[in-house]
Amino acid sequence: MVKDIAFVAYSVNDVPRAVAFYRDVIGLKPSETSFGDGWVEFDVGQTTFGIGNGNSIGIVPGTQFSAAFEVDDVAAMRDSLVKQGVEASEVMESPVCFTTFVTDPDGNRFALHQRK
Repeated sequence: MVKDIAFVAYSVNDVPRAVAFYRDVIGLKPSETSFGDGWVEFDVGQTTFGIGNGNSIGIVPGTQFSAAFEVDDVAAMRDSLVKQGVEASEVMESPVCFTTFVTDPDGNRFALHQRK
């Protein structure tokens, strides 16, 4: 029986560059569970988001799209990212949320999500 999501992970080519992007640009907080330049985890609420080079296990950087980070103001965060040169879609509205899709330096895509 599945009881929870253990973690979400993305494969990247350059772990230190990806850490700088997710920490300094997106604002995630690195956790104490990291394995040098090979694997770094971030605490995101009750979930863990990990990054590492997955080439050795067949996970090609730039092919991932599964993470969605909850934010307070998706439009403001999108505008800030675009001003920093980060690729982000226009904000889309659904009956229950607002979302923008962002691309990291390795081409992995993730969502910034704001519940209504």
